[in-house]
Amino acid sequence: MKRRPAFALLASVAFSAAAAQTRSHDFYVCAAINRDYVIGSRIVTLNGLYRLGGDGAWEHFGVNDTTITALAFDPRDRDMLYTTTLNGLWTSHDGGRSWRIPTGPGMTEGRDVSVDPNAPDTVYLALPDGIAVSDDRGWSFERRENGLPERARYTQTIEVDRTTKARVLAGTVGGVYLTEDAGGVWRRVLPTATTVNDLQQSPHDPADWLATTDTHGVWRSRDRGETWTRIEALADGRAWYNVTFDPTDSRRIAAAGWWHGAWTSEDGGNTWSARNTGLPAPHRVWRVGVDPNRGRLYASVFKETLYHSDDFGRTWTADALAGSLVAAFVSVPVREEEVPER
Repeated sequence: MKRRPAFALLASVAFSAAAAQTRSHDFYVCAAINRDYVIGSRIVTLNGLYRLGGDGAWEHFGVNDTTITALAFDPRDRDMLYTTTLNGLWTSHDGGRSWRIPTGPGMTEGRDVSVDPNAPDTVYLALPDGIAVSDDRGWSFERRENGLPERARYTQTIEVDRTTKARVLAGTVGGVYLTEDAGGVWRRVLPTATTVNDLQQSPHDPADWLATTDTHGVWRSRDRGETWTRIEALADGRAWYNVTFDPTDSRRIAAAGWWHGAWTSEDGGNTWSARNTGLPAPHRVWRVGVDPNRGRLYASVFKETLYHSDDFGRTWTADALAGSLVAAFVSVPVREEEVPER
């Protein structure tokens, strides 16, 4: 099944020439721009994948779909894309110009997707009723759920350990589960009675992992996800949606939550501060992300717009994509031929 892409340039923001020349990564969002939209409305919006251009404009590409929740790339081939949607999974082999759905009616409502960088043919798919794995670049999928209790199979997030082939962590309604054999067997390493919303591995220290939950706060592992400790400074009781490490500064981490808003640490997670000055109240921050080209922090605010901060949350400026809800921020190293000459 194929759909032709739609392209649009939205909301230019001022980027310096120096920033453009030193661009090391492409920076993407998965966004649903649906404020004031209802079924049958004549309002036309462009939803799905946006790439931040060197001139500061967000460029839409791919399928116009409000349900895209995640994006992953084959590290060998940047034209090979995977997105999770209401249909399950979309794949593209030509950079988003055409798409197919390899998952059938038994694998719908995809929540997250992750590619093993040490075995790029292997793709992991998080689903509301479990986990599926492909060994052929997404052409086919099979269920691999041994060790996942039936009551804990709702899987919100899945992340491959970039240092070790076949080692994967999954965030479910029952906690964090770990496999070391590509999903052959899963074992629980962090028990919770609430959904784990996000898992992130530090780009600076691969043993350092963070997990956010609906009502049980934010957790950290310093031993590759084997054991976990709750971060006391980040209150429980209300949802924490995601967390991000600043790839440009190992001391900086940010977290986003419902009513919590945006919180940041600038000492490696030892202390945390609320950073909501300039964000609309109530502070319902859906996602945070960091542009690896310049360390700019972004926050997606529920039913508002995208905001950015160049001082890691001390002040915020309204950015682009008004009325959007960002499901994911994704960065990918630029292709070698795209790196500007010095």
